[in-house]
Amino acid sequence: MPRARLISLALVLPLLAFVGVTFVAPLASLLSKSAYETRVHDVIPETMSVLDTWDGHGLPPEAAFATIAKELPSARADRTLLRLSGAANRLRPGMRIFIAATAQRVPRAEFAGTWRETLAGIDEGWADPQTWRVIKQAATKFSLRHYLQALDLEQRPDGSIGARPEQERVYMPLLWRTLVVSFFVTLLCFVIGYPIAMLIADSPPRRRNLLLLLVLVPFWTSLLVRTTAWIVLLQRQGVINDVLVSFGLLGDDTRLEMIYNMTGTFVAMTHVLLPFMVLPLYSVMRSIPENQLRASASLGASPMQGFVRVYFPQTLPGVGAGALLVFILSIGYYITPALVGGSSGQLISNMIAYHVQTSLNWGLAAALSSILLAAIIVLYLAFNRLVGIDRMRLG
Repeated sequence: MPRARLISLALVLPLLAFVGVTFVAPLASLLSKSAYETRVHDVIPETMSVLDTWDGHGLPPEAAFATIAKELPSARADRTLLRLSGAANRLRPGMRIFIAATAQRVPRAEFAGTWRETLAGIDEGWADPQTWRVIKQAATKFSLRHYLQALDLEQRPDGSIGARPEQERVYMPLLWRTLVVSFFVTLLCFVIGYPIAMLIADSPPRRRNLLLLLVLVPFWTSLLVRTTAWIVLLQRQGVINDVLVSFGLLGDDTRLEMIYNMTGTFVAMTHVLLPFMVLPLYSVMRSIPENQLRASASLGASPMQGFVRVYFPQTLPGVGAGALLVFILSIGYYITPALVGGSSGQLISNMIAYHVQTSLNWGLAAALSSILLAAIIVLYLAFNRLVGIDRMRLG
């Protein structure tokens, strides 16, 4: 390898190591939890080794009853029982209390000749094969149950996979809402940003610098401050409603609901992401010769024809770059919908954050993240197929 290339590689290695340690490794670790998790399995390892040979029909062998009767009290003493009971409770409500009560009563229970009869005497649920199927599914190392839940699917007792009842479907409607909101935010940014970029590109240098400064101001303001400002403006007793009421356009009892719903989400996200559309468009428009529109007019084209057939096609690389930036950023938005979206304006990122921070169901959060990442990759490939990434320009 040439010496110059070795030197370049040596200069880049610290950056690659930093990115690998602080970004790639944590991301890979989290995503792996979507299908591989040992924390629950390690609570009852001996029981799981017995259940691995059980086909799920009828009750498991006596050895499974004996090992779980030994491991549940140990897990309770080690304070790891909640891992098992919590994972099982997500699959079947009521399992948390059921497992915790058994772990507490087993040491004091009178042995009835077999552990099967002893556990059934503590709670009849141990004589139900479905209880054991839930425990096996909750504690298995490799499982796609998180992906099934993220796709609003479920595994039925006969082993088949089908859609959850309509009232229990949560994640796919959220994902669809996220994609729809991202598309319309991108469209709004384009509709608002295109004329702004044209105005900046066609302005004299002094005015252009001032307009660019106004566009860049949001980058210098905290995201939390910008979002909170929209709460002040859009709430029922906020500035916009007060102005409309003072001009007689609205009655005091008919103030608009513009916050803590989808309207607030659209307004705040469009404001935050607008510069990501304006700047790529401006950089492309600045490279278009000013005399082209005059030349088209001299050849008999109307202003609209000149714009549609001469000017706009040359700005498509900037349109593509801005649209891709805004769309991908809006898909992963979290703080803005959390503050101004209310229950109807939440996106899939808010649900991922909930499972990471509150419910601590990292497996489901990782599955949702994987599905969102896959959706972005598919859309990126489709965009590349239709438009061409090599045609985009940021400057």
